[in-house]
Amino acid sequence: MEMEDYIRKLRERKAIAAGTPKDAEAQHQKGRLTARERLALLFDPDSFNEIDTLVMPRYESYMGGKGSRYGDGVVTGFGLVNGRQVFAAAQDASVMGGSLGEMHANKIVKAMRMALAYGCPFVALNDSGGARIQEGVDSLAGYARIFDTNCEASGVIPQISVILGPCAGGAVYSPGLTDFIFMTENSYMFITGPEVVKSVMQENVSQEELGGGRVHATESGVAHFLATDDRECLQKVRELLSYLPSNNVNDPPYVPPRDDPERRCPELEHIVPVDPQKPYDVRQVIASIVDDGRFLEVHELWAQNMVVGFARLDGYVVGIVANQPQVLAGTIDIKASIKAAHFIRICDTYNVPIITLQDVPGFLPGTSQEYGGIIRNGARLIYAYSEATVPKLMIILRKSYGGAYCVMSSKGLRGDLLYAWPNAELAVMGAAGAVNILFRNEVKAAANPEARRQELIDEYQEKFNNPYVAAARGLIDDVIEPRDSRRVLIRALHVTLSKRERHVPKKHGISPM
Repeated sequence: MEMEDYIRKLRERKAIAAGTPKDAEAQHQKGRLTARERLALLFDPDSFNEIDTLVMPRYESYMGGKGSRYGDGVVTGFGLVNGRQVFAAAQDASVMGGSLGEMHANKIVKAMRMALAYGCPFVALNDSGGARIQEGVDSLAGYARIFDTNCEASGVIPQISVILGPCAGGAVYSPGLTDFIFMTENSYMFITGPEVVKSVMQENVSQEELGGGRVHATESGVAHFLATDDRECLQKVRELLSYLPSNNVNDPPYVPPRDDPERRCPELEHIVPVDPQKPYDVRQVIASIVDDGRFLEVHELWAQNMVVGFARLDGYVVGIVANQPQVLAGTIDIKASIKAAHFIRICDTYNVPIITLQDVPGFLPGTSQEYGGIIRNGARLIYAYSEATVPKLMIILRKSYGGAYCVMSSKGLRGDLLYAWPNAELAVMGAAGAVNILFRNEVKAAANPEARRQELIDEYQEKFNNPYVAAARGLIDDVIEPRDSRRVLIRALHVTLSKRERHVPKKHGISPM
């Protein structure tokens, strides 16, 4: 046989694996792209290299010759994203609904293990009807192997799940084990579908109401990012990868800055009101301080009383954790604790310095919080800050009261360099609350109780609720002008980047769950 014949057969088989125009049209009618179209958007142009293109289902006879083709319903390979190597697996819904069988799972696990061996991020594009019923327990065993590989790769390489269609049943646990989850508005994921919910719980609910992208981005917090469609979603994945290192040994990518590291931010003196009762948007503070005002927010629509995300300072990637006075007065509740703790652990794993912008009156009170486990979940936040060995910098913008002061990067949790603005209030509680407790009898006995109460509040504020008391005890390193926040943080970042902190040797700690 001539070489031309071999090449012709090879091209025929790869054409079968790539699918037909009818397959693409069916995906487009659902508002979705094909697996290879998605990979083309994720990777730099002409950089994707497919592997295991010609793999076939082991139990092809179960298909009755219908629908099976080379590739077994998933496209795997590697390529460049922003010039760096990344591995990926994209499920192909045009082949048996993207259902997972033994060889399908083998392809994904192989790509994941290659990413782990070579220290590269792994991106999973999920669009599957679930386990392949025809393959029975072999399909379930395939899921288990994927879960195990997720766990092995956790904390070693960035793992990103992108939900671009259905993801149901046991399939949801692979995304649940990864670092970040992206969803589109026309995707969904749930453990049990609407029909099962109806038969067991007598609840009528649609797929979107049960596990749509918006539900998981706003209610459950399962989705870290929400996009309108495939294109926007994959562009966001590329943006996130630009802030993450290839693995836990490397540093995040440095980008030479265009923004002046000595730039002052006089606008901060107007963004944040001096009156501690007035709200403001902490995102404006972040935009003022970071390079070029660029901030990639994580979990934007969930637990909005806490703001977390990635930015750069003088070209170096940093993670931002900030209270949001616009929502619940910036108090810390269960969801905010979980959100911040997860993000801090991500930053610590991938060598990203943590910058905390604190303006917090305390933990959110109420029976719903106590019954929901605010003690346990608040402890997760403490554990995350304490465990983190990356540089930890903080600025107290306004309020820092009670236990909330303790849990957010305080000196007691080995915060490195801590600063406060001159109007900051550091105390067990606000001056009014303290006077009501400490001087209750004196206020009652006064000729003019209200005037005496205000006088005592002013005295308490002057003596105790200011940053100078904490500065005198070394609990903060300096009191700075708001306009100097950017330059002070950059200088602090430069000196702490060489930090080398290690914990006492142990198998692992027992983080509050």
